[in-house]
Amino acid sequence: MKKETIFTGAATALVTPLNENGVDYEKFGKLIDWQIESGIDALVICGTTGEGSTLTDEEHRECIRYAVERTAKRVPVIAGTGSNDTAYAIDLTKFSCEVGADAMLVVTPYYNKATQKGLITMFNAIADASTKPIILYNVPSRTGCSIEPATYVELAKHPMIAAIKEANGNISKIVETAALVGDQLDIYSGNDDQIVPVLSVGGKGVISVLSNLLPYETSQMCKKFFEGDVAGSAKMQFDYLNLCNALFCEVNPIPVKAAMAHMGFCENYLRLPLTPMEEAHEAVLVSEMKKAGIKI
Repeated sequence: MKKETIFTGAATALVTPLNENGVDYEKFGKLIDWQIESGIDALVICGTTGEGSTLTDEEHRECIRYAVERTAKRVPVIAGTGSNDTAYAIDLTKFSCEVGADAMLVVTPYYNKATQKGLITMFNAIADASTKPIILYNVPSRTGCSIEPATYVELAKHPMIAAIKEANGNISKIVETAALVGDQLDIYSGNDDQIVPVLSVGGKGVISVLSNLLPYETSQMCKKFFEGDVAGSAKMQFDYLNLCNALFCEVNPIPVKAAMAHMGFCENYLRLPLTPMEEAHEAVLVSEMKKAGIKI
């Protein structure tokens, strides 16, 4: 049976405004409001871009609770609840369901990794604990662990596992996955430079870093495609390619944090082991932002 789609279009993998005292909730709230007012289709809280792995447990939970409250059902809120500690991921997932998150984004385990059998067992255990749909997050370049297409077929059998954020970078694997899972799992691009290619094989949208800067435009890229203006959508993909590359010239979220600081949405403050962007790289990023019409 086809599962309900969590969102269609662009979801921002939102940065978390931080300073030396912790999370800046005033800036966080203004950022959430601006994203929604700009036409974003959903928000992901405490994912990779939100520095979820360096937030304290208290901060992580409060960011999710705050985002749900601030968003007030205007768009879906997707909580990043993945961990290399499955028991913690289950606990965080239960909490996020209780405070009203609309879905969970659960990454493959990092450092200790897992076999495909281990991934199936882990994701099913987390999904068993959830009352909201789960988006599986595959990003092997960061975790050293990849979900294989055949594994998605097994995971699709769980009623709470509804979608995939696919960031493996391998379009052939994504095509294979789409062919195997059909309409049992929605697929979202996890790479901003592959939005249109993923849409072309049935993808429902993107979970985006680019949309931190350009929420309206990223959403429109998807909308144009769905409305049949494939050429217009592809043109936007091409137009923002250099900006996308600049946003990933250093480890995410280092560049996007610098970009959002230039836009006045947060301080350029990161927690170790992340450090501020190299000056030469930042100059290129700023140049590409200006070319894209972003006010700095």
